[in-house]
Amino acid sequence: MAIQRPKGTQDLLPGTVEQWQYLEETIRRVCRDYGYEEIRTPIFEATELFQRGVGQTTDIVKKEMYTFLDKGDRSMTLRPEGTASVCRAYVEDKLYGQSQPVKLYYTGPMFRYERPQSGRFRQFHQFGVEVLGADQPIVDAEVICLVWDLYQRLGLRGLEVHLNSVGCPTCRAAHREQLQRFLTTRKSELCQDCQERYERNPLRILDCKNPNCQAVTEGAPTTLDTLCDDCRSHFEKVLSLLSGAGVAYRVDPRLVRGLDYYTKTAFEVMVEEIGAQSAICGGGRYDGLVEEIGGPATPGIGFAMGLERVLAALQVQGKFPDTKPKLFAMLIALGDKAQNEGFAIMNALRGKGVPVRMDLLGRSLKAQLKAADREGAELALILGEEELERQVLLLRDLNSGEQTEVPLSKVIEVIYMKHQRGV
Repeated sequence: MAIQRPKGTQDLLPGTVEQWQYLEETIRRVCRDYGYEEIRTPIFEATELFQRGVGQTTDIVKKEMYTFLDKGDRSMTLRPEGTASVCRAYVEDKLYGQSQPVKLYYTGPMFRYERPQSGRFRQFHQFGVEVLGADQPIVDAEVICLVWDLYQRLGLRGLEVHLNSVGCPTCRAAHREQLQRFLTTRKSELCQDCQERYERNPLRILDCKNPNCQAVTEGAPTTLDTLCDDCRSHFEKVLSLLSGAGVAYRVDPRLVRGLDYYTKTAFEVMVEEIGAQSAICGGGRYDGLVEEIGGPATPGIGFAMGLERVLAALQVQGKFPDTKPKLFAMLIALGDKAQNEGFAIMNALRGKGVPVRMDLLGRSLKAQLKAADREGAELALILGEEELERQVLLLRDLNSGEQTEVPLSKVIEVIYMKHQRGV
């Protein structure tokens, strides 16, 4: 039996990879425009980083991490998300000593052991940004605007940003007390996970996707009900800035996100037409995370988006441009001597940046011309024994059918100039 790829993973094949490259290139352009620099962190980290950084009560830590002992009996985990790793690098590499804020972005594979379904894989890819060292509301607004701008450049429609403030430790304590009081007589109706969350982190109950838990928490006090003056002012300023920037948003008091480290602003971007899992980006502020993993008290905010989800939205909405690699010329060499000369010509043209290919199977002239047409080549460069004797090459325009002879001594110059002019 042939070996198959692991469940929940995928092979990205030619034809699909070009769509990924288009998305990744657009991401890099937007990040450059906003002044964000790329960071690359290890694919595996000490398990403790995610236990402390993501949170012991999260589904990620409790159920979904790929954790193993290395040969030194150290517990390691394939990264399930990017924020904790970036914060660890911020502390370990002393980025807090640089001019603040530090504005970073990353792309790469993440790993979670969960049930594969449409748009959800065990190895998936994320793009995220993190801003460390600034707590002003305008930073929250810029991060959200970066997401919004990216989706606008990609041409996605039907977007809406959902926002909430989950408060700071001070006002969150007041909300915790009110929420537990509300759920006291309903605790037994919650799912097993939420019954455990009742004591450890009751806010996470509002994030539960179990329909019964959603019904039980209907009418529960929200974080917006207990915001302190500072958190309320911060949130109102974020909303004002987003309104001024033309970002379509909706305040969602039940939005708390699934990670323990969020404070104040939390947000998701929703898109139509990709099914039940309609969120294609999520993030928020995490002012206590750097300190939690052993660094100095440092405010932070960021987001992450699953690239598979974004690609699915682009596919559904028909927003992919033509990403097929452009072929300018097909060099058709007939016979061994012509092949040797043609191979040298092809490589000289490639060295000048001209996309040229050559038949590798020794097919007939007719078959090679068909291949050139199928590949969308502009020109066919035909070289046989007779042309070689006369030191010329036949140049055929595959759009007009016009054919001319070019001296071999001038082929590189002529083809290069045609490529520069777009034929």
